[in-house]
Amino acid sequence: MIQSFANWLVYDIIGLVADSRLGAAVNFFFYDTIKILILLFLISSLMGIINAYMPIERLRNFLTSKKLFGLQYFLASLFGAITPFCSCSSIPLFIGFVKGGIPLGVTLSFLITSPLINEVAVAMFLGTFGWQVTLAYVFSGLFLGTVGGWILGKFNLDQYLTDWVKEIQKNASVIQEAFEKNKTSFFDRLPQILRDSWGIVRGVLLYIIIGIAIGAAMHGYIPDGFFEKYMSSENWYAVPLSVIIGVPMYANAAGVVPIIQVLVAKGIPIGTAIAFMMGIVGLSIPEATMLKKVMTWRLIGIYFGTVSLMFIISGYLFNMLF
Repeated sequence: MIQSFANWLVYDIIGLVADSRLGAAVNFFFYDTIKILILLFLISSLMGIINAYMPIERLRNFLTSKKLFGLQYFLASLFGAITPFCSCSSIPLFIGFVKGGIPLGVTLSFLITSPLINEVAVAMFLGTFGWQVTLAYVFSGLFLGTVGGWILGKFNLDQYLTDWVKEIQKNASVIQEAFEKNKTSFFDRLPQILRDSWGIVRGVLLYIIIGIAIGAAMHGYIPDGFFEKYMSSENWYAVPLSVIIGVPMYANAAGVVPIIQVLVAKGIPIGTAIAFMMGIVGLSIPEATMLKKVMTWRLIGIYFGTVSLMFIISGYLFNMLF
């Protein structure tokens, strides 16, 4: 429905040509902006409702004090795998997790895996590369999310969250205490929950628009084969170079699989091609721009650096195995 509205607005009302680069970029901008804003409001409201009946401190204490032996990171990665989000669409749920008091490392496990794996991409991978490569890709995505979240969780990075997020967490705790003290009913709590959710949307609106505008420009104006000549060599730096040149681009996994098929058909090693895909779908400049409202640049750098390194290692392993 959102795509139909974007098509009507851009092609029928504004009058841009569907096959033009400008038309594709503007259509992408309106579609993703509307989609992410709706997601952010709905998820923030849902997390607010959950928080109203599941005290933040209790959830945080359970996840930090119980010996779950890393299971929490795997479950977060598994949840990311079954949510059909791209790197930018995952951020509303990430913000909801952080607001709800879930430890940062666990939320990052979700953020790593969510864009890498979805059912459409898995089906396309299966038809293109066979079940062995598909299983290896799915398990590698879950592994990257689980281990990446665990490693980042050990760094005690909460101090590098922005003051805006810390204020949201603080206010959520205060409101929850007031609700419990006054025994406020659900329908009396709902207006406050919706106001808080709208406040979150307003707080990140500028960052969302800037991030999606960058992604739309890349989506419309960077040719699919632009970087192929830099990936074709089988020398040792092809894999890290593929990740580096993939990060500035922006697309979801389903949209990149056909490109990966073409690259492999042209003789690029499958691990190099998959590392390129992971760089595109798992990290992006639009994602970094949107995360700036939630994370300091230092935390964004640590996150991007750690995940990029894991993508590179994964690419080398795929080249060795296949």
